[in-house]
Amino acid sequence: MKFRNFKMVDYVVYGRGCFAQLDEILAPKRVQGLPMVFLLDHHFENNESFKATIPLRGNDELIIADVTYEPKTSYVDEIANGLKQKFGQISGVIGIGGGSVMDLAKAVGIMMTNDGMAQDYQGYDLVKNKAVYKVGIPTISGTGAEVSRTCVLTGPTKKLGMNSDFTPFDQIVLDPQLIKGVPKNQNFYTGMDCYIHCIESLDGTFLNTFSQSYGEKALAMCQDIYLNKNEWDDNSDEQLMMASYAGGMSIAYSQVGVAHAVSYGLSYLLGTKHGIGNCIVFNHLEEYYPKGVAEFHRMAEKHNIEIPVDVCSNLSDAQFDTMIDVSLGMKLLWENALGPNWEEKMNRQKLRRLFERL
Repeated sequence: MKFRNFKMVDYVVYGRGCFAQLDEILAPKRVQGLPMVFLLDHHFENNESFKATIPLRGNDELIIADVTYEPKTSYVDEIANGLKQKFGQISGVIGIGGGSVMDLAKAVGIMMTNDGMAQDYQGYDLVKNKAVYKVGIPTISGTGAEVSRTCVLTGPTKKLGMNSDFTPFDQIVLDPQLIKGVPKNQNFYTGMDCYIHCIESLDGTFLNTFSQSYGEKALAMCQDIYLNKNEWDDNSDEQLMMASYAGGMSIAYSQVGVAHAVSYGLSYLLGTKHGIGNCIVFNHLEEYYPKGVAEFHRMAEKHNIEIPVDVCSNLSDAQFDTMIDVSLGMKLLWENALGPNWEEKMNRQKLRRLFERL
């Protein structure tokens, strides 16, 4: 039997206030004459005090990343081609923001050293050349994008990640201070992305002790944050940041499942953001994850979160077919959820009925 040799993030710095060390961390990675490029979540576009803490040096470039929708391959190409035209090459790329910015930074880093278009690398182990130096700094926690081997992108025909050993960040900066004050709904949706990672990993057919050890710890932290506590505090930020890390690790050596497979179809067609998309889908998955869905309902009730409904009403047959095609293309996710004979358990008609319920 051949075991997978898993590539992880090289360096991790954790602690409240550790963002202040970024200049020191970047210094030895700077190549003379070549800038560091900072991709900053558009949420911070008008936050001058925060922008002033970003250690811009020399000809460094600060790009406000528009992540109103999840990143498209065309947007990756636009940024990477613009940087190549302006600088030729860069020292590295630093993503500061939510999961979409993490994915965008990883993809841009790859496209700085690989020919063609970003859509050419949607899949497994298609990237040929090592990316430029990449740093991930999450300001929202839950997606696990800071530790994952993939960067999920919407392409012309599919929603699929660049999944390769060249994708993970070289460095991540985990500063709980940066996620303080995230709006309640956003904290819930991204936190539930982490929770769903754990449920799908722990209930999956690919489960192993490596994944289980991370998944169980992340799940326990999510349960403590969203069920046991009566109010959000600084410790909640710290717990969610580490739950996100552990949740991302829990799927790194296994896989996610039904919720993610279905939500990929949803977001490809409707542009639904990943966290809320997973919640919309998971809300109706009692058949597959009865205990997890029941607990999810209690969490939503406790935090007064209304999960959107009827998002697929008034769609045409062609639109349903598009979502179904994208979803059924996520074969590893279905296999993890339903086993190697998953195609006997999930077909287009059954998936159509599930989409109609959302």
